[in-house]
Amino acid sequence: MSYATRLDAALNRRQWMGWTAGGLAAALLPRTGRGAITGKKVVVVGAGMAGMTAAKYLRLWGGSGLQVTLVEPETLYTSNIMSNLVLNGSRSVGSLRYARDTLASKYGVQRVTGSVAALNAGARSVTLADGTSLAYDRLVLAPGVSFDEAYGLTQTDYDTRTPHAWRAGAQTTLLRNQLVAMRNGDTFVMSIPKAPYRCPPGPYERACVVADYLKKAKGSNCKVLVLDENPVIQAERHTFEQAFGQIHAGVIRYEAGVSGLRIDAASRQLSYLDAVLAPHTVQAQAVNPIPPHRAQGSAPGGWLARAGLNNSADGRWAVVDVLSYESTALPGSGIHVIGDAASCGLPKAGHVANQEAKICADAIVRLLQNGQPDPQPVANSACYSPITASTASWLTATYQYDPAERKMKPAIAGGKTLVNGVPATAIESATIDGDNFKNMGTWFRTLMSDTLG
Repeated sequence: MSYATRLDAALNRRQWMGWTAGGLAAALLPRTGRGAITGKKVVVVGAGMAGMTAAKYLRLWGGSGLQVTLVEPETLYTSNIMSNLVLNGSRSVGSLRYARDTLASKYGVQRVTGSVAALNAGARSVTLADGTSLAYDRLVLAPGVSFDEAYGLTQTDYDTRTPHAWRAGAQTTLLRNQLVAMRNGDTFVMSIPKAPYRCPPGPYERACVVADYLKKAKGSNCKVLVLDENPVIQAERHTFEQAFGQIHAGVIRYEAGVSGLRIDAASRQLSYLDAVLAPHTVQAQAVNPIPPHRAQGSAPGGWLARAGLNNSADGRWAVVDVLSYESTALPGSGIHVIGDAASCGLPKAGHVANQEAKICADAIVRLLQNGQPDPQPVANSACYSPITASTASWLTATYQYDPAERKMKPAIAGGKTLVNGVPATAIESATIDGDNFKNMGTWFRTLMSDTLG
């Protein structure tokens, strides 16, 4: 097991939050014991949580002789993590924007502004939209996700009338403005797509934040209708059942197993079938449809699809070997896929993307030194969920490599089992309180510092 993954897995929640970024980065240096890397090039495409972390740690662990180029069309990074708090006015979109300058100035990452147009796996080159060609020895793809046009809506509808706001930025501001315009007695409707989607607890967290805001700012007669295409709550089930049924009782109405959702963007009227296929029609004042996701570029004709990397059964995701995150579609190609675009058995979330990036970076450094990836990688997933403007819950889980199935699988949490005998694979906060809300800020700052600092 690499020193990086051992350390991340070993840190418990309070220890992990308490580390400073500098101390964490120093402690994570791998002890490979091999010579310095020279004359090798790694191109990283996408500078979200996964791509930024990979670029940083490739240079940190690979040394100054390893050339790392980070390709990203946007100058600033806007964090999806914590963006639900923009909806209740606790944060601004601006407070979630981060410059990537440190990656270049401190770690020597070369940055290129651009987006991918094509990959040539045989020639080991990436062609950008402006015609620039970048050669590589190893390629790390962290493109994130795109959002389907669904429920009768278009991308223009998402941008102007019915925002999903599942990529923080202008749509987040639009959704915030629509909430501000609501009045007591109005209805807010949000939908949740079938898993997998980015941030499993995120939609339920959003419903709580919106309900809390509407109760306090508009009145107790407002309604939040949550239409979930999944059969059950996908994360922190105990927490959100308590939040929906007690803390926000009378405001949030949660319906699981819905299907046939259709939305009229102009009138904001919705129709859907409930779990027993009974039809319903709802008139909403604000509609927040979270559409199905797919890896960026995986749609028919997209650059990821043309390269044959969208090899999941549904064609939406890139399946990878979790020892190195190299694509299983093109084994031996030196193409690795991390973050939300990858299908690897781990949830799609910011902290997980940070973890995947470190495992991938460690593997690439070993491979470039004629070694082999760590045969027993471990990853930790941790996140907080605000439930009101001053309280939060948390969830943490550890994932380990199963050599029999060649997958990352949840480890039993502390050896505990649920009352029905099923192994407990995650530890959920026992309380929803203000201490968790304060710790959430520390957790977020530490994660962002480790990714960028």
